[in-house]
Amino acid sequence: MWKARPEEKLATSTNSGSNVNSVAVPSPAAVVPPRPAAPVPRPENFRAEMAHIGKSVLIKGELSGSEDLYLDGEVEGSVELKQHSLTIGPHGQVRANIHAREVVVHGKVDGNVSGDERVELKKSAVLTGDIATQRIMIEDGAFFKGAIDLKKESGRTDIHEARRESAMSAAAGMGSSRSDAQSSLADSKKY
Repeated sequence: MWKARPEEKLATSTNSGSNVNSVAVPSPAAVVPPRPAAPVPRPENFRAEMAHIGKSVLIKGELSGSEDLYLDGEVEGSVELKQHSLTIGPHGQVRANIHAREVVVHGKVDGNVSGDERVELKKSAVLTGDIATQRIMIEDGAFFKGAIDLKKESGRTDIHEARRESAMSAAAGMGSSRSDAQSSLADSKKY
């Protein structure tokens, strides 16, 4: 059952047996001003701008943009979103080479995928082509046929690789043979 607001209430009163309808006007103290709504907190990685391409749209040619993209239609050609993320929806069918910061695939892709930060294949994904990225996640049930090239993150060095290089350079600097360098490398791995 709905409740009327105080200013909309109608009061019916009877005055000495007569049927007279009167409207009750609330006093100014009874009217409560509306409270402003509290802002909704957004997560840090929330992006307000995201373009959507619906499942009935077919694009032939080059697709590029400067915002995140949700693609649920068909694309033939190339997709370039270098600083933004691309999500291929479950109805998405892409026959193109893709280059984006992050790529999430739910649909079908025929072509090479380059994700500067990461590539994620969901369980409904079908990808035929090569992947080049820093991080990859492939869920159980996803189909993938191609090669994976895992790139190193820029500015990050592996501690074991640094030890190996220092041992090799130290052994090479002393004029030792290759077997001495390998034993030096084995000794450095012990510590």
